[in-house]
Formats: sequence, structure tokens, C-alpha cells
Amino acid sequence: MHRQPLLIALERYLQIHPDESDMVIRFRDFVAAHPRCFERGLEHPGHVTGSAWIVDPDGDAVLLTHHRKLDLWIQLGGHADGDPDVLAVARREGLEESGLGRLDALDAEGSGPVVPFDVDIHEIPARRGEPAHFHFDVRYAFRAGTRDVVTSDESHALAWVPLAELTTYTRDASVLRMADKWQRLRAIAGRV
Repeated sequence: MHRQPLLIALERYLQIHPDESDMVIRFRDFVAAHPRCFERGLEHPGHVTGSAWIVDPDGDAVLLTHHRKLDLWIQLGGHADGDPDVLAVARREGLEESGLGRLDALDAEGSGPVVPFDVDIHEIPARRGEPAHFHFDVRYAFRAGTRDVVTSDESHALAWVPLAELTTYTRDASVLRMADKWQRLRAIAGRV
């Protein structure tokens, strides 16, 4: 089944983050129930997306986009458009939206397939004939080899934001949650 790798990744994620069980179980149940979960055309209840938490070479700053449609500072990412390899989706979207030449996936576990860095379910408001729906977002952590970025037409701007200054750009709970996870990971691993 094309959904099996994501279901396995969600189980591994749940083992690492049991405190997020309500959301992860909801996410898992959605994927298991909807064979078309990776397709943007599945508007109800939503579809799978992939996002990239991109840190600079030193790991001290994260790349955020001022998203054109949502008018928010958030991580880079986008629709799976039928691709069940959500890590590849997150990398592709990160590269396309940043102009970076390479992104290296980071994994807290360090063995086997890369475990998602974060998962989130968030509502996207209705707009231009598209009903309100949910993004079942799988986020992966990446390290950029450079800070040289190019803003795409999907963004108003891109910014390397020092983690200590993140709340001056966003109050989005999921972005702040990822910042906390990154800080904990760095503390455990000693400057990832």
C-alpha cells in the first residue's frame, strides 16, 4: 500500500512524541481511511502536505517564508500532489521555495528511515472556490549548506530568523513548537 511508509513514520513519530498522541492518531486514522490522502483534490477533510524546517549551516537560525496566500511567517512547504514520499515532498518544496541548491535531512534517531521532525493538522480557510479544509502536514528538519536564498512567487519574502527572535516574526503555535523541538534536540545532541 502506498500509504504504508507514512503510517510507519507516524508510528515511529508517536513513539518519540507520545505527548502528541491525540493529533498523531487523528493523522494516522485520516491516512488509513483515505487512499487519495496525497492528492490535493481530496478537499474533505483535507490532504497530506510536506514542510521543511530549514536551519542555517550553524543551526542557529531557521528559514521562514512570508507566505503570499496565508499572509503569515511560517516554514516552507506544500502539497504532496499525489507523491506518497512526504520526505521528498518536503525537500522539493523547500528547494523550490528557497532557491537553495541542496538540503540535508536531519534525523533525531539516526537509524533507518528519517523520522518526521513534527506533524501538524491545521485548517486552511476557504478562498476562491476552494472550500475550507485541513492540511495534514508532515514536517522534516533540514540543514542548508548556505544562507543564499531566492524568494519564489509563493512568498512575499524569505528570512533567516535567529531562534531567539522567532516570536517577532510569528506566534504560530506549530512553528514555536518546532523551535522548542529544535532547541531540545540541539541540547541533547550538542549543537546539531
